[in-house]
Amino acid sequence: MTEPATNLLLLDDDRFLLDMYSAKFLQAGFHVESCSRTEDALNLLRGGYNPAAVLFDLVMPEKDGFEFLATIGSEKLAPNAHLIALTNQGNDADREQAEKLGAHRYVIKATMIPSEVVNMTKEELAKKA
Repeated sequence: MTEPATNLLLLDDDRFLLDMYSAKFLQAGFHVESCSRTEDALNLLRGGYNPAAVLFDLVMPEKDGFEFLATIGSEKLAPNAHLIALTNQGNDADREQAEKLGAHRYVIKATMIPSEVVNMTKEELAKKA
């Protein structure tokens, strides 16, 4: 008997990266929902989607990743999800703001290949188990 797939939400406005990360997580056995707009991700969560992890970019058109985190917190969306900022914003102020808004992990995209992001996500989820 196989384990049920772990739900994962990916939010990034870069379609190439979204498709690449989706493929890697699908290969690793995750059930992936991907969104290229913050409002689409929020609506998915408002509709009851319950991911174990949410990986999101900070730099987004319309609402950025900070607004995304603030809305998740204020509306109490995905209360059990592990929130992982996956971004190229490497300054300490952004990291501190993301963590203050509830991010559990802050990852610079350029420092990890996609398979490492998948493994890191698995490790983070194992810590919560």
